[in-house]
Amino acid sequence: MSTVTEQINTVVDAPTPASTNNQADDTSTNKSDNKIIYSVEEIQKLLPHRYPFALVDRIIEYVPGKRAVGIKNVTINEPHFQGHFPGRPIMPGVLIVEAMAQVGGIVLTQLPELEGGLFVFAGIDKTRFRRQVVPGDQLVMTVELLWVKQRRFGKMQAHAEVDGHLATEGELMFSLVS
Repeated sequence: MSTVTEQINTVVDAPTPASTNNQADDTSTNKSDNKIIYSVEEIQKLLPHRYPFALVDRIIEYVPGKRAVGIKNVTINEPHFQGHFPGRPIMPGVLIVEAMAQVGGIVLTQLPELEGGLFVFAGIDKTRFRRQVVPGDQLVMTVELLWVKQRRFGKMQAHAEVDGHLATEGELMFSLVS
């Protein structure tokens, strides 16, 4: 089971849309309002994932409480390519989904009303793989928060593209574990 960090404190009875809030001081802001760029070092401060499961190299767009766009530079040096597949390396679909979830974790971990805890996958729905992802590709992942329910469950819509072409899309659901 894959994990995405999320912090939680109180309980809400009905789904609530994410709110737009200001961000921490350790980020750099674009010229556009509410857009923040995160480096790999800043991502590591927000997510617990480390090699070989740190699958986001940069956040290129961030709207607090709503969405994030992240980049994964796919290289032949990654360990899964040794066996998936020798002579024809293809990034495993499960790792593409995990990378999208980590981009979603950037949004979830910073919701101001949620504090303390760890979220894991509760479901992966309507996921489709439209194109192979291979070494040399740059995976651009957009993840949008659909709702948070009872401050314990979250649902996000995600898609990943390579060169402007859809590679993967689906809905990701998260649940708090204690």
